[in-house]
Amino acid sequence: MKQSLKADREAIRHAVRALCKDFPDAYWREGDKTGQYPQAFVQALTASGYLAALIPEEYGGAGLGVTEASIILEEINRSGGNSGACHAQMYTMGTLLRHGNERQKRRYLPALARGELRLQAFAVTEPNAGSETTRIETRAIRNGDRYVVNGQKIFISRVRQSDLMLLLARTTPYEELEDKTSGLSVFLLDLRDVKGNLKVQPLEMMINHHTNVVFFDNVDIPAENLIGQEGRGFRYIIDSWNAERILIAAEAIGDARWFIHRAASYARDRVLFGKPIGANQGVQFPIARASAHTEAADLMRFDAAEKFDRSEKCGPEANMAKLLASEAAWEAANVCLDTHGGYGFARDYDVERKFRETRLFTVAPVHNNLILAYLGHNVLGMPKSY
Repeated sequence: MKQSLKADREAIRHAVRALCKDFPDAYWREGDKTGQYPQAFVQALTASGYLAALIPEEYGGAGLGVTEASIILEEINRSGGNSGACHAQMYTMGTLLRHGNERQKRRYLPALARGELRLQAFAVTEPNAGSETTRIETRAIRNGDRYVVNGQKIFISRVRQSDLMLLLARTTPYEELEDKTSGLSVFLLDLRDVKGNLKVQPLEMMINHHTNVVFFDNVDIPAENLIGQEGRGFRYIIDSWNAERILIAAEAIGDARWFIHRAASYARDRVLFGKPIGANQGVQFPIARASAHTEAADLMRFDAAEKFDRSEKCGPEANMAKLLASEAAWEAANVCLDTHGGYGFARDYDVERKFRETRLFTVAPVHNNLILAYLGHNVLGMPKSY
Protein backbone atom coordinates (compact mmCIF):
# COMPACT_ATOMS: atom_id res chain seq x y z
CA MET A 1 0.00 0.00 0.00
CA LYS A 2 1.29 3.48 -0.85
CA GLN A 3 2.39 5.43 2.20
CA SER A 4 0.14 8.37 1.31
CA LEU A 5 -2.92 6.12 1.02
CA LYS A 6 -2.13 4.48 4.35
CA ALA A 7 -1.77 7.92 5.96
CA ASP A 8 -5.11 9.04 4.50
CA ARG A 9 -6.85 6.00 5.95
CA GLU A 10 -5.25 6.55 9.35
CA ALA A 11 -6.44 10.15 9.22
CA ILE A 12 -9.99 8.91 8.64
CA ARG A 13 -9.68 6.59 11.64
CA HIS A 14 -8.48 9.37 13.93
CA ALA A 15 -11.13 11.81 12.71
CA VAL A 16 -13.99 9.34 13.25
CA ARG A 17 -12.64 8.44 16.69
CA ALA A 18 -12.54 12.14 17.59
CA LEU A 19 -16.14 12.58 16.45
CA CYS A 20 -17.25 9.54 18.44
CA LYS A 21 -15.72 10.91 21.65
CA ASP A 22 -18.63 13.34 21.78
CA PHE A 23 -20.97 10.34 21.95
CA PRO A 24 -19.69 8.17 24.82
CA ASP A 25 -21.08 4.94 26.19
CA ALA A 26 -23.69 6.80 28.24
CA TYR A 27 -25.20 8.28 25.07
CA TRP A 28 -25.67 4.88 23.43
CA ARG A 29 -26.78 3.29 26.70
CA GLU A 30 -29.55 5.85 27.16
CA GLY A 31 -30.70 5.44 23.56
CA ASP A 32 -30.83 1.68 24.01
CA LYS A 33 -32.86 2.10 27.19
CA THR A 34 -35.39 4.54 25.74
CA GLY A 35 -35.48 3.21 22.17
CA GLN A 36 -34.65 6.62 20.73
CA TYR A 37 -32.99 7.06 17.36
CA PRO A 38 -29.45 8.51 17.77
CA GLN A 39 -30.42 11.68 15.93
CA ALA A 40 -27.60 13.86 17.27
CA PHE A 41 -24.95 11.32 16.31
CA VAL A 42 -26.32 10.83 12.79
CA GLN A 43 -26.51 14.59 12.31
CA ALA A 44 -22.89 14.98 13.42
CA LEU A 45 -21.77 12.17 11.12
CA THR A 46 -23.71 13.72 8.24
CA ALA A 47 -22.23 17.17 8.89
CA SER A 48 -18.74 15.67 8.87
CA GLY A 49 -19.33 14.37 5.35
CA TYR A 50 -18.64 10.75 6.26
CA LEU A 51 -22.10 9.51 5.27
CA ALA A 52 -21.37 10.86 1.80
CA ALA A 53 -18.10 8.94 1.56
CA LEU A 54 -19.17 6.84 -1.43
CA ILE A 55 -20.81 9.67 -3.40
CA PRO A 56 -18.52 10.86 -6.22
CA GLU A 57 -17.03 14.32 -5.90
CA GLU A 58 -18.95 15.55 -8.95
CA TYR A 59 -22.15 15.11 -6.94
CA GLY A 60 -20.76 16.72 -3.79
CA GLY A 61 -19.49 13.62 -1.98
CA ALA A 62 -16.04 12.54 -0.86
CA GLY A 63 -15.51 10.12 -3.75
CA LEU A 64 -13.98 7.47 -1.50
CA GLY A 65 -14.11 3.70 -1.89
CA VAL A 66 -15.74 0.90 0.05
CA THR A 67 -12.41 0.39 1.84
CA GLU A 68 -12.59 3.85 3.39
CA ALA A 69 -16.33 3.51 4.06
CA SER A 70 -15.64 0.28 5.93
CA ILE A 71 -13.05 2.05 8.10
CA ILE A 72 -15.62 4.71 9.04
CA LEU A 73 -18.18 2.13 10.15
CA GLU A 74 -15.56 0.02 11.93
CA GLU A 75 -14.43 2.98 14.02
CA ILE A 76 -17.99 3.86 15.04
CA ASN A 77 -18.51 0.37 16.45
CA ARG A 78 -15.00 0.21 17.86
CA SER A 79 -15.77 3.39 19.79
CA GLY A 80 -18.79 1.77 21.42
CA GLY A 81 -21.45 3.08 19.05
CA ASN A 82 -23.78 1.30 16.66
CA SER A 83 -23.39 2.27 13.01
CA GLY A 84 -26.55 0.32 12.20
CA ALA A 85 -28.29 3.64 12.75
CA CYS A 86 -26.89 4.96 9.47
CA HIS A 87 -24.99 2.26 7.55
CA ALA A 88 -27.76 1.61 5.02
CA GLN A 89 -27.10 4.97 3.38
CA MET A 90 -23.68 3.65 2.42
CA TYR A 91 -24.54 0.22 1.07
CA THR A 92 -27.75 1.23 -0.68
CA MET A 93 -25.88 4.01 -2.44
CA GLY A 94 -24.31 1.56 -4.89
CA THR A 95 -27.62 0.69 -6.54
CA LEU A 96 -28.28 4.34 -7.36
CA LEU A 97 -24.65 5.03 -8.31
CA ARG A 98 -24.22 2.02 -10.58
CA HIS A 99 -27.69 1.65 -12.08
CA GLY A 100 -29.46 4.99 -11.71
CA ASN A 101 -29.64 7.33 -14.67
CA GLU A 102 -27.97 10.72 -14.74
CA ARG A 103 -31.20 12.60 -13.98
CA GLN A 104 -31.76 10.51 -10.85
CA LYS A 105 -28.19 11.00 -9.70
CA ARG A 106 -28.37 14.77 -10.21
CA ARG A 107 -31.68 14.93 -8.41
CA TYR A 108 -30.76 12.96 -5.30
CA LEU A 109 -27.01 12.58 -4.78
CA PRO A 110 -26.08 16.23 -4.14
CA ALA A 111 -28.90 16.56 -1.58
CA LEU A 112 -27.79 13.33 0.10
CA ALA A 113 -24.21 14.60 0.17
CA ARG A 114 -25.30 17.88 1.78
CA GLY A 115 -27.34 16.01 4.39
CA GLU A 116 -30.63 17.43 3.14
CA LEU A 117 -31.96 13.95 2.34
CA ARG A 118 -31.57 10.58 4.01
CA LEU A 119 -31.60 7.24 2.22
CA GLN A 120 -31.71 4.79 5.12
CA ALA A 121 -34.59 2.44 4.28
CA PHE A 122 -33.97 -0.65 2.16
CA ALA A 123 -37.16 -2.65 1.55
CA VAL A 124 -36.49 -6.18 0.29
CA THR A 125 -37.42 -8.81 2.89
CA GLU A 126 -40.97 -10.19 3.10
CA PRO A 127 -42.74 -12.47 5.61
CA ASN A 128 -43.33 -15.33 3.16
CA ALA A 129 -40.01 -15.10 1.32
CA GLY A 130 -37.33 -14.48 3.94
CA SER A 131 -33.93 -14.99 2.34
CA GLU A 132 -35.50 -16.46 -0.82
CA THR A 133 -35.59 -13.06 -2.47
CA THR A 134 -36.80 -14.32 -5.86
CA ARG A 135 -40.11 -15.32 -4.20
CA ILE A 136 -41.13 -11.88 -2.96
CA GLU A 137 -44.77 -11.08 -3.63
CA THR A 138 -45.09 -7.29 -3.31
CA ARG A 139 -46.39 -6.17 -6.73
CA ALA A 140 -45.65 -3.01 -8.69
CA ILE A 141 -48.02 -2.74 -11.65
CA ARG A 142 -47.42 -0.16 -14.38
CA ASN A 143 -50.30 2.24 -14.91
CA GLY A 144 -49.37 4.94 -17.40
CA ASP A 145 -46.61 7.14 -15.97
CA ARG A 146 -46.63 5.47 -12.57
CA TYR A 147 -46.43 2.13 -10.79
CA VAL A 148 -48.99 1.08 -8.20
CA VAL A 149 -47.51 -0.96 -5.34
CA ASN A 150 -49.34 -3.41 -3.07
CA GLY A 151 -47.81 -5.82 -0.57
CA GLN A 152 -45.93 -6.17 2.67
CA LYS A 153 -42.31 -5.94 3.80
CA ILE A 154 -40.78 -6.93 7.14
CA PHE A 155 -37.58 -6.11 9.04
CA ILE A 156 -37.33 -2.79 7.22
CA SER A 157 -35.25 -0.47 9.34
CA ARG A 158 -35.33 3.31 9.73
CA VAL A 159 -38.39 3.96 7.57
CA ARG A 160 -39.46 6.80 9.85
CA GLN A 161 -35.93 8.23 9.91
CA SER A 162 -35.57 8.27 6.11
CA ASP A 163 -36.66 10.56 3.32
CA LEU A 164 -36.14 7.96 0.61
CA MET A 165 -36.65 4.20 0.43
CA LEU A 166 -35.05 1.77 -1.99
CA LEU A 167 -37.79 -0.76 -2.80
CA LEU A 168 -37.60 -4.14 -4.54
CA ALA A 169 -40.96 -5.22 -5.96
CA ARG A 170 -42.31 -7.75 -8.43
CA THR A 171 -43.22 -6.38 -11.86
CA THR A 172 -43.81 -9.78 -13.54
CA PRO A 173 -45.71 -12.65 -11.84
CA TYR A 174 -43.39 -15.43 -10.68
CA GLU A 175 -45.29 -18.15 -12.56
CA GLU A 176 -44.82 -16.33 -15.88
CA LEU A 177 -41.01 -16.39 -15.66
CA GLU A 178 -38.54 -18.91 -17.05
CA ASP A 179 -35.63 -17.15 -15.38
CA LYS A 180 -36.83 -16.80 -11.79
CA THR A 181 -34.25 -14.08 -11.06
CA SER A 182 -36.02 -11.80 -13.55
CA GLY A 183 -39.27 -9.94 -13.03
CA LEU A 184 -38.16 -7.89 -10.02
CA SER A 185 -37.57 -4.14 -10.20
CA VAL A 186 -35.98 -1.49 -7.98
CA PHE A 187 -37.67 1.82 -7.20
CA LEU A 188 -36.72 4.91 -5.27
CA LEU A 189 -39.75 5.87 -3.17
CA ASP A 190 -39.95 9.39 -1.76
CA LEU A 191 -41.32 8.92 1.76
CA ARG A 192 -41.94 12.65 2.23
CA ASP A 193 -44.86 12.69 -0.17
CA VAL A 194 -46.42 9.24 -0.38
CA LYS A 195 -49.42 8.85 -2.69
CA GLY A 196 -51.58 6.04 -1.40
CA ASN A 197 -51.60 4.28 1.95
CA LEU A 198 -48.23 3.38 3.44
CA LYS A 199 -48.51 1.92 6.94
CA VAL A 200 -45.40 1.55 9.10
CA GLN A 201 -45.70 -0.75 12.12
CA PRO A 202 -42.70 -0.83 14.50
CA LEU A 203 -41.29 -4.19 15.58
CA GLU A 204 -40.11 -4.61 19.15
CA MET A 205 -36.58 -6.02 18.98
CA MET A 206 -33.88 -7.09 21.44
CA ILE A 207 -31.73 -4.24 20.11
CA ASN A 208 -32.38 -0.57 19.38
CA HIS A 209 -32.64 -0.97 15.60
CA HIS A 210 -35.84 0.90 14.58
CA THR A 211 -37.17 -1.97 12.51
CA ASN A 212 -40.66 -2.16 11.04
CA VAL A 213 -43.30 -4.03 9.11
CA VAL A 214 -44.37 -1.93 6.12
CA PHE A 215 -47.71 -2.29 4.31
CA PHE A 216 -48.23 -0.89 0.80
CA ASP A 217 -51.83 -0.24 -0.21
CA ASN A 218 -52.07 1.30 -3.70
CA VAL A 219 -48.90 3.32 -3.20
CA ASP A 220 -48.00 5.32 -6.32
CA ILE A 221 -44.42 5.61 -7.52
CA PRO A 222 -43.61 7.74 -10.58
CA ALA A 223 -42.27 5.61 -13.42
CA GLU A 224 -39.28 7.94 -13.58
CA ASN A 225 -38.23 6.58 -10.16
CA LEU A 226 -37.58 3.12 -11.59
CA ILE A 227 -33.87 2.37 -11.17
CA GLY A 228 -32.36 0.87 -14.33
CA GLN A 229 -34.43 -1.50 -16.42
CA GLU A 230 -37.71 -3.07 -15.36
CA GLY A 231 -37.23 -6.70 -14.38
CA ARG A 232 -33.49 -6.40 -13.66
CA GLY A 233 -33.82 -5.41 -10.02
CA PHE A 234 -32.62 -8.68 -8.53
CA ARG A 235 -29.30 -8.31 -10.35
CA TYR A 236 -28.96 -4.74 -9.15
CA ILE A 237 -29.58 -5.76 -5.56
CA ILE A 238 -27.06 -8.60 -5.80
CA ASP A 239 -24.57 -6.09 -7.11
CA SER A 240 -24.95 -4.11 -3.88
CA TRP A 241 -24.72 -7.15 -1.61
CA ASN A 242 -20.94 -7.45 -1.88
CA ALA A 243 -20.56 -3.90 -0.58
CA GLU A 244 -23.09 -4.64 2.16
CA ARG A 245 -21.22 -7.74 3.31
CA ILE A 246 -17.89 -5.89 3.38
CA LEU A 247 -19.32 -3.02 5.40
CA ILE A 248 -21.10 -5.36 7.83
CA ALA A 249 -17.81 -7.26 8.26
CA ALA A 250 -16.12 -3.98 9.18
CA GLU A 251 -18.79 -3.21 11.79
CA ALA A 252 -18.35 -6.68 13.28
CA ILE A 253 -14.58 -6.17 13.43
CA GLY A 254 -15.17 -2.87 15.20
CA ASP A 255 -17.35 -4.65 17.76
CA ALA A 256 -14.79 -7.43 18.19
CA ARG A 257 -12.01 -4.95 18.89
CA TRP A 258 -14.23 -3.13 21.39
CA PHE A 259 -14.90 -6.41 23.23
CA ILE A 260 -11.26 -7.45 23.17
CA HIS A 261 -10.09 -4.07 24.48
CA ARG A 262 -12.67 -4.12 27.28
CA ALA A 263 -11.89 -7.73 28.19
CA ALA A 264 -8.11 -7.24 28.23
CA SER A 265 -8.40 -4.02 30.25
CA TYR A 266 -10.69 -5.60 32.80
CA ALA A 267 -8.46 -8.69 33.02
CA ARG A 268 -5.46 -6.47 33.78
CA ASP A 269 -7.23 -4.42 36.44
CA ARG A 270 -9.47 -6.94 38.19
CA VAL A 271 -7.58 -8.49 41.10
CA LEU A 272 -8.76 -11.71 42.76
CA PHE A 273 -6.84 -14.07 45.01
CA GLY A 274 -3.92 -11.67 45.07
CA LYS A 275 -3.32 -11.23 41.31
CA PRO A 276 -4.98 -9.84 38.17
CA ILE A 277 -7.37 -12.35 36.66
CA GLY A 278 -5.59 -11.86 33.31
CA ALA A 279 -2.61 -13.72 34.72
CA ASN A 280 -4.70 -16.87 34.60
CA GLN A 281 -4.41 -18.71 31.29
CA GLY A 282 -8.08 -19.67 31.48
CA VAL A 283 -8.91 -15.97 31.19
CA GLN A 284 -5.98 -14.83 29.06
CA PHE A 285 -5.99 -17.44 26.32
CA PRO A 286 -9.62 -17.01 25.15
CA ILE A 287 -9.06 -13.26 24.80
CA ALA A 288 -5.86 -13.83 22.83
CA ARG A 289 -7.57 -16.39 20.58
CA ALA A 290 -10.49 -14.01 19.88
CA SER A 291 -7.99 -11.30 19.00
CA ALA A 292 -6.17 -13.58 16.55
CA HIS A 293 -9.44 -14.56 14.86
CA THR A 294 -10.41 -10.89 14.60
CA GLU A 295 -7.14 -9.94 12.92
CA ALA A 296 -7.52 -12.80 10.43
CA ALA A 297 -11.06 -11.68 9.57
CA ASP A 298 -9.79 -8.14 9.14
CA LEU A 299 -7.33 -9.28 6.47
CA MET A 300 -10.18 -10.86 4.52
CA ARG A 301 -12.22 -7.65 4.91
CA PHE A 302 -9.47 -5.56 3.33
CA ASP A 303 -8.87 -8.13 0.59
CA ALA A 304 -12.56 -8.02 -0.34
CA ALA A 305 -12.83 -4.23 -0.07
CA GLU A 306 -9.79 -3.55 -2.21
CA LYS A 307 -11.00 -5.97 -4.89
CA PHE A 308 -14.39 -4.26 -4.85
CA ASP A 309 -12.75 -0.86 -5.26
CA ARG A 310 -10.75 -2.17 -8.22
CA SER A 311 -14.04 -3.39 -9.78
CA GLU A 312 -12.84 -7.00 -9.57
CA LYS A 313 -15.10 -9.94 -8.75
CA CYS A 314 -15.15 -10.31 -4.99
CA GLY A 315 -18.23 -12.39 -4.12
CA PRO A 316 -16.31 -15.16 -2.32
CA GLU A 317 -14.09 -12.70 -0.45
CA ALA A 318 -16.99 -10.44 0.57
CA ASN A 319 -19.00 -13.38 1.87
CA MET A 320 -16.05 -14.91 3.70
CA ALA A 321 -15.25 -11.54 5.27
CA LYS A 322 -18.78 -11.25 6.63
CA LEU A 323 -18.76 -14.85 7.86
CA LEU A 324 -15.39 -14.66 9.60
CA ALA A 325 -15.90 -11.18 11.05
CA SER A 326 -19.35 -11.92 12.48
CA GLU A 327 -18.09 -15.13 14.08
CA ALA A 328 -15.01 -13.37 15.47
CA ALA A 329 -17.22 -10.64 16.95
CA TRP A 330 -19.54 -13.17 18.56
CA GLU A 331 -16.57 -15.08 19.97
CA ALA A 332 -15.13 -11.83 21.37
CA ALA A 333 -18.51 -10.90 22.84
CA ASN A 334 -18.75 -14.18 24.75
CA VAL A 335 -15.15 -13.90 25.92
CA CYS A 336 -15.74 -10.36 27.14
CA LEU A 337 -18.88 -11.37 29.02
CA ASP A 338 -17.09 -14.34 30.59
CA THR A 339 -14.19 -12.11 31.64
CA HIS A 340 -16.47 -9.60 33.34
CA GLY A 341 -18.52 -12.28 35.09
CA GLY A 342 -21.59 -10.84 36.76
CA TYR A 343 -20.56 -7.30 35.88
CA GLY A 344 -20.95 -8.20 32.20
CA PHE A 345 -24.71 -8.27 32.75
CA ALA A 346 -24.76 -4.81 34.35
CA ARG A 347 -25.92 -2.11 31.96
CA ASP A 348 -23.39 0.42 33.20
CA TYR A 349 -20.58 -1.70 31.76
CA ASP A 350 -22.15 -1.70 28.26
CA VAL A 351 -21.02 -5.26 27.59
CA GLU A 352 -24.56 -6.64 27.56
CA ARG A 353 -25.70 -3.93 25.14
CA LYS A 354 -22.91 -4.60 22.67
CA PHE A 355 -23.40 -8.34 23.24
CA ARG A 356 -26.99 -8.06 21.99
CA GLU A 357 -26.04 -5.80 19.09
CA THR A 358 -23.22 -7.95 17.73
CA ARG A 359 -25.31 -11.13 17.81
CA LEU A 360 -27.29 -9.77 14.89
CA PHE A 361 -24.34 -10.03 12.50
CA THR A 362 -24.37 -13.84 12.35
CA VAL A 363 -28.01 -13.76 11.21
CA ALA A 364 -28.50 -10.51 9.27
CA PRO A 365 -28.40 -8.99 6.79
CA VAL A 366 -27.61 -12.49 5.54
CA HIS A 367 -27.57 -15.66 7.65
CA ASN A 368 -24.16 -17.29 7.90
CA ASN A 369 -25.68 -20.61 6.82
CA LEU A 370 -26.56 -19.03 3.47
CA ILE A 371 -22.98 -17.83 3.14
CA LEU A 372 -21.76 -21.37 3.75
CA ALA A 373 -24.21 -22.62 1.12
CA TYR A 374 -22.91 -20.01 -1.32
CA LEU A 375 -19.28 -20.95 -0.68
CA GLY A 376 -19.98 -24.68 -0.84
CA HIS A 377 -21.74 -24.42 -4.20
CA ASN A 378 -20.13 -21.47 -5.98
CA VAL A 379 -16.57 -21.72 -4.68
CA LEU A 380 -16.10 -25.40 -3.90
CA GLY A 381 -18.31 -26.76 -6.68
CA MET A 382 -20.49 -29.00 -4.51
CA PRO A 383 -24.17 -29.64 -5.34
CA LYS A 384 -26.57 -26.84 -4.54
CA SER A 385 -28.07 -27.39 -1.08
CA TYR A 386 -31.14 -25.20 -1.36
